[in-house]
Amino acid sequence: MADDPKDNDQQGEPEGRADIPRDPSGDPGFVSMEGPDVETPTGGAEDGFSPEDLSFLDDVSSGAATAETAPTEQVDEHLADLKRVTAEYANYRRRTEANRQVERDRAVGDVVKQLLPVLDDLDRAEKHGDLAEGGPLTTIASKLRTSVEKIGLVGFGVTGESFDPSQHEAIFQKANPAVSAPTVSDVVERGYRIGDVTLRVAKVVVDTPGD
Repeated sequence: MADDPKDNDQQGEPEGRADIPRDPSGDPGFVSMEGPDVETPTGGAEDGFSPEDLSFLDDVSSGAATAETAPTEQVDEHLADLKRVTAEYANYRRRTEANRQVERDRAVGDVVKQLLPVLDDLDRAEKHGDLAEGGPLTTIASKLRTSVEKIGLVGFGVTGESFDPSQHEAIFQKANPAVSAPTVSDVVERGYRIGDVTLRVAKVVVDTPGD
């Protein structure tokens, strides 16, 4: 009676390994094992993890890593960054507000400049006594000056004050032994400003020290 091929296969199969997958190529020394598809980094330098990183990961996995256990240096660094960003934002807001105010003053000043010749005429009329109390122009002059003051217009240039090239334009100079420094002796036209914006410097006569 011929041997059954199945019996031969079973006789050649090592005990306990009947269900182990074989290499499709037929290599009897190949054994397939199940395992993870991706290897987990072991913490070596080639994996990019330092011992501190591994320690932190261990703390996270165990639930021991909390904000209270964070390194003091790291907390201080974050606080310093927060303070720096807050200060930069505050400075940015101040600069923005200051620039906005300057632009507003310039815009208002461009309009008010049209009224400066009228204010000059009122000053000349006052010097000549035409704005005496009860005069016909007194009320008009008072209302106009009050209105421009309300929008921020400020006049400057007074007889007797020290000469300041940034605020005064000297249209005439004369020696005066009574003064020890350049001094405004007469104001031809007052200067005006709105906020930090100078609309016009004052035109003045200057006394200079001399014999």
